[in-house]
Amino acid sequence: MSVLDKDFQTLFDSTLEYEKFKDANFLITGATGLVGSLLIKSLLTLDDKFNLNLKIFSVVRNLQKAENIFGELCRTKSLIFIKADLGSDNVVVKDDIDYIIHAAAITTSKILVEKPVEAMDIAINGTKKVLELAKKKQVKKMVYVSSMEIYGQINSVGKTSEPELGYVDLSKVRSGYPESKRMCELMCNAYASEYNVNVVSARLAQTFGAGILPGENRVFAQFARSAMNNNDIVLHTEGKSEGNYVYTIDTVLALFVLLLRGEKGEAYNVSNPENHVTIREMAEVVATNFSENSKVVIDVPSDSRKYGYAPDTHLWLDNSKLVKLGWTPQNNLVESYKKMIVWMKEENI
Repeated sequence: MSVLDKDFQTLFDSTLEYEKFKDANFLITGATGLVGSLLIKSLLTLDDKFNLNLKIFSVVRNLQKAENIFGELCRTKSLIFIKADLGSDNVVVKDDIDYIIHAAAITTSKILVEKPVEAMDIAINGTKKVLELAKKKQVKKMVYVSSMEIYGQINSVGKTSEPELGYVDLSKVRSGYPESKRMCELMCNAYASEYNVNVVSARLAQTFGAGILPGENRVFAQFARSAMNNNDIVLHTEGKSEGNYVYTIDTVLALFVLLLRGEKGEAYNVSNPENHVTIREMAEVVATNFSENSKVVIDVPSDSRKYGYAPDTHLWLDNSKLVKLGWTPQNNLVESYKKMIVWMKEENI
C-alpha cells in the first residue's frame, strides 16, 4: 500500500456526511494540478469505498498530461475529461452539476512575472466563466480555491484571521497574483449576493506532501530533493519570509468540509498553525531530519527579481474559523516531509 493510499484512510475515518455526495456530479477545474488531481483521486476513492455513484467532470487543457497523471484511472467510468482552456474556452457540460471546486490557477512565479497580463486574465475571466456555470446549473455548492497570498504584507504580531487583509504593492507586476485572487473572491461574493450562488472561498496555505506531481519544482520539492541527495539546500533569499504550510490530504479534507459545511459568501483559511516557519527554518528542519550531510547555504543573486519571489511577509494564518466546522489538520511539518519523501521515492519524482 502506497503512502497516498494510507492517506486516503484519513478520508474514510472522517465524520463527514459523504452520503450527501450520493449520485452527485462534480466539476473540478485545474485537474492536472496538485490540488485538483488529488481531489479527483480522493473522490474516486470515496466513490469506490462508499458506492456513491459519482460523476467527476475534470477540466484539463492537455489530455495527454491528464492521462500521464491519472493512468489507469482514466478508464474509470466515473471520470470524464473536458478539454478546455479557461483563458479562451467556455466549459460546456450537458449534465447537471451538483458541486464545483475551481482549482485552476497559474502559480509559477516566473510566469507571474513574465506574463502578468495573461495570468490575471486567466484568473479573473476563468473564474467568471466557472461562476456563470455554477449559476446556470444551480449548484449545491462551489468552492473557489484562493490563496494565502491574498493577505499581502501583514507584518503584524500574532495570527491573522480572514478579515485582516494587508498591503499589496501595485507597482510590482508579481502582485497580479494576490490582487487577482482578491478580485476573484469578491466576484464570488457578488455572485452569491446577486444570483444566490452558494460559493465559498478557501485560502490555502502552501500545500505539499504525498501526491505531488512529476516535475514539481516549488521550494518544498527542491528542499526535499537536496536532502535526499545529501546536497546543500541553497536559498536565493535571506529566508526571512514566514511560510504557512498544510499537508496534501489535510487540504483535500478541508475542501470537502467546505463543500458540505461552508457558509455561502464566506472565506476560510486552510492552514496548519504548527507548520508556520520562516523559509530558512524550514530548510533547517529538512536538512536536520532528512539528510546526513546537507546544510543550508544562503546565495542571494544580484538580480533576485527575475526569480519572481513574493516579497518578504510576516504572516501566521489563523485556521479557527475552519476548525469550527469540524476540520483538524493531522500532519506537522516533519511528518509532511517524511510522507512526501516516501512518495517521491515510490514514484521516482
